[in-house]
This record gives sequence, structure tokens and C-alpha cells, in this order.
Amino acid sequence: MLTLPEKHRKLFQEPFGELYRNLDEIIPKISGRIVYAVGDVVTHSLRKKGIIPDIAVVDGYTMRSPCRQVPEIHGEYIRVKNPAGTVTDDLIRALEHAVEHPPFTVVVDGEEDLAVIPLVLAAPDGAIVLYGQPRQGVVFRMVNSEAKCTALQFLSHFIRSDS
Repeated sequence: MLTLPEKHRKLFQEPFGELYRNLDEIIPKISGRIVYAVGDVVTHSLRKKGIIPDIAVVDGYTMRSPCRQVPEIHGEYIRVKNPAGTVTDDLIRALEHAVEHPPFTVVVDGEEDLAVIPLVLAAPDGAIVLYGQPRQGVVFRMVNSEAKCTALQFLSHFIRSDS
């Protein structure tokens, strides 16, 4: 398991991509693309607009409160444990499997916020990762070598443990 120390949590408060106020601004950019959604609200909002993400990563919560907009599961799914502030090996394996077998939903028992990092690393170049930025909007991240390099830099702040 990889754990993010408290002292590095501020690094993850800035958007890891382009921030948009609402999903409508992003829709034209994702047409015909591989789209991965991290978060219940983003996943639900995409589906409400008729877009089924190739991968959805959800935990049933939004901003630490139960989500009232729980998206339906589409395609195959797996449930994994991932405590807050961590990236578990099970989560990484689930995301890698999901990338190879879309459509796929990863249901997280715990917190899915940091799943963006291993998802970017597993995703093919050209895929789009979307996730919610609390009280600000939706982050749009095009997967490319720069995104993967930044994701690896983020991972360098985590501490590996056997838990």
C-alpha cells in the first residue's frame, strides 16, 4: 500500500489538469475519446448527459458525505478497499484490469480521490481522465507522456508499507 504523508497532502489540492466550471464546457472535447471518470458526481453527471465512461471509479461519497447521485454500474465491476490518503495495490490492479476490459466500474470501499494517479499511469495516451475538484468544477486531464511523468512525481511523495 502507498500512503500519502500529511505533509504532502497540499500538493494534491491543485488540479492535475485543466479546471472547468462545469461539464458542459468539456463535452465537445471528449466526443469520440476514451473517457475515464473518477468520482460519483462526475460519473453521474456524464451518464445524465448520455455519456457512459469507459471506466468509472466511485465510492458512494462526495466531499466525505454520502452521495445522493450514486451512478448505476455499467459493464463489469470490482469492489476494492482503499483507505483515505492511500493507493492500495488492489486499487492499482483493479484500474489496470479496467483499462484492459472496458466498460468497467471500480467501486471503492474507502476513498477514490487518489485513484486519478494510478489511472493516468495505466491509461493509454489520448485517453481523458475527468474528476471533480471540490467546490470548483471538473478537472480534464489528457493522458500523455507529460501527464504520466507528473503522476510518477506525485507517487514519489508516497510511502510504501506492507499493510
